[in-house]
Amino acid sequence: MLNPTDSVTEGFLPAAARLGLAVTLLTDQPEAHERAYGRRDEDGADPRPFPALDIVPCAVRDYAEVISRIAADGRPTAVFTNSDHLQAQAALAAQYFGLPGKDWRAALRTKNKAELRRALAAAGPDVADPVWSAELATGQDPAALAGLDAPYPCVVKPREGVASEDVVLVADADELVRRCVEIRARRPGAALVVEEFLDGELRTLETLGDGRTLHILGAFRTELSPPPHFIEERLHLLPAPPPQPHTDQVLAQLRALGVGFGVCHTEYVVQGDRARLIEVNYRAIGDQCDLVLAELLGIPLFEHILRTHMGEPLPDDLGARTDGRVRMEYVMADRAGRLASAPPASVTERDGIRLDYRPLRGIGEEHPLHRTNRDFLGVLRATGTDQGRIDAAVAEFLAAHRWEIV
Repeated sequence: MLNPTDSVTEGFLPAAARLGLAVTLLTDQPEAHERAYGRRDEDGADPRPFPALDIVPCAVRDYAEVISRIAADGRPTAVFTNSDHLQAQAALAAQYFGLPGKDWRAALRTKNKAELRRALAAAGPDVADPVWSAELATGQDPAALAGLDAPYPCVVKPREGVASEDVVLVADADELVRRCVEIRARRPGAALVVEEFLDGELRTLETLGDGRTLHILGAFRTELSPPPHFIEERLHLLPAPPPQPHTDQVLAQLRALGVGFGVCHTEYVVQGDRARLIEVNYRAIGDQCDLVLAELLGIPLFEHILRTHMGEPLPDDLGARTDGRVRMEYVMADRAGRLASAPPASVTERDGIRLDYRPLRGIGEEHPLHRTNRDFLGVLRATGTDQGRIDAAVAEFLAAHRWEIV
């Protein structure tokens, strides 16, 4: 792991405990994980259902170090990560120990956005509509893009980026070069990708497979902040089953990429009857969407994911509920500064609607404006079976509370 996440703290670690597993957590940030899992109650015990947990320092971006550190403790039962950045390393380690896991090549080509575009182009137009793209290689001068015959406006992003960090819409060649220079100032030498701007409704497809069976867990419609940045402001769970023909097209593109083992979060744009991939995140959807999805579906989602990596086949029918609806509402900072006031955590239920609000930034914390999900002040999870009531409850909650930055 890199930094602690809600997916691990509230999802995967409790699931490992329920499965009776002992966990060795390899991380390059051991102190952060010690703090995250060190909460105690008045009797000195940890109230959360964590498994036996050994936090071990490791250079986790180096697959050879990961393999070496695991080997020092003996053969593992499974190798797993939910980190965007470490899928290829975990896949290589699993393969080294002869354990079930993702194809490391699929993990690499989904993480590397330039390679993803090349792989989809090689699959042919019957599988995926061509998406114009170009790559600024590591260390290459952004000035080389000045003469690029790009379909403006277009999007520039880090080749291995996450969470819409440094993803920006550019209007012309001058702005493209300028934005690349700005990104490089924050990410020295980073490889960048320039892509055709795919305008349209943004959706996701959430899947879980064991290499034999591939289940569709659900699909979300995502609303973004206005350009030039692409920050997720809210998500709505689409009614089951996910809409066609887009779902089948996304699945065909995932097969072309070699994706089909474990959990995967795919983002695509709807353009008429075509689904055009934005990116494939070969891990669970984040920002607490995976937690609410497990709750809404009424299935042991995190246990299923871990069991898959332990070599256990998925059931042919997960037994998931199909009548649930959810709206994820993210309250965002609109400026840099110190959070002076904000509502506390709360859970309320009324008229069949459950509102679960979680603060993501503490009172008194001061932050710059990132223009990513690091600007989230809190997340409101609204669930029920009636979308109209959900939307009304969210509007009422937002109107009744204030978030003040000074």
